[in-house]
Amino acid sequence: MPIKIPNELPATRTLTEENIFVMTETRARTQDIRPLRILLLNLMPTKIDTETQLARLLGNTSLQVELTLMHTSSHRSKNTSQEHLLAFYTTFDKIKDQKFDGMIITGAPVEHMPFEEVEYWDELCEIMEWSRTHVHSTFHICWGAQAGLYYHFGINKKPLDKKMFGIFPHTADYKKSILFRGFDDVFMVPHSRHTTVDREDIERVPELRVLASSEEAGVFAISTKKGRQIFITGHAEYDANTLKKEYVRDVNAGKPIEVPRNYFPNDDPTKDPVVTWRSHANLLYSNWLNYFVYQTTPYDLEELKITGKEMGDIQ
Repeated sequence: MPIKIPNELPATRTLTEENIFVMTETRARTQDIRPLRILLLNLMPTKIDTETQLARLLGNTSLQVELTLMHTSSHRSKNTSQEHLLAFYTTFDKIKDQKFDGMIITGAPVEHMPFEEVEYWDELCEIMEWSRTHVHSTFHICWGAQAGLYYHFGINKKPLDKKMFGIFPHTADYKKSILFRGFDDVFMVPHSRHTTVDREDIERVPELRVLASSEEAGVFAISTKKGRQIFITGHAEYDANTLKKEYVRDVNAGKPIEVPRNYFPNDDPTKDPVVTWRSHANLLYSNWLNYFVYQTTPYDLEELKITGKEMGDIQ
């Protein structure tokens, strides 16, 4: 089934060329199907790249998805034109009375800063609190996962000695997790971050469960027991060249950066990267949409009621 996105969104042409079934707003209005309403809070500076990456994964399932793009109003993007934001994005004040089947909160390049010093922190806290009663399942990515763990459960991020940068092998800690149904025993995931969260801090919170981790990259997936909140520390959504762009950017800026691990053949950045995570990325998002959103969300979203207790019920 297709993903429904605005008619002129730049991602439309890219996804169509990749044989991802895209449905524009005009065609969707003629169908008598209630699509899953997914809200994407895009905190990344490269918004067009991020919205395309996530739309690609959300559109590669058997479920019809209506994607709403949102940016923070308390921060002015320097890397995405105002014309693009005005044409395709909304703000929290315009959708806060609506309810959604799912929401994705992306990462952001602000991990060196204390959470409270981030320009849009107060607005993000308001959105995360709102998500408890207006979103059936919220999927947090990288810094977004750290922010969610800090706001909801008081778990703070910790600095790493050097950047966690590359593609790392992972295994499922909780073998019964349906988020990882169909996964191989070992699967690869990209990481690009300077901070982490400690497993011990997570395991002290009874509402949370570690679902998957890596010996090198640490905890990867954390969830409340019903999956109403999911926290992913890596970037399964990344394109083939995303880490290469980050590496070249940092090299050109004179920043201390190592070649991303397990990414270039023989660690040679002059060669094309080898993609080893794409199939599991698609499976991760299809499992989230199917089991944590579609299977349990009410048909009438006005019936959606999520209390603090329900967020921690055992799955």
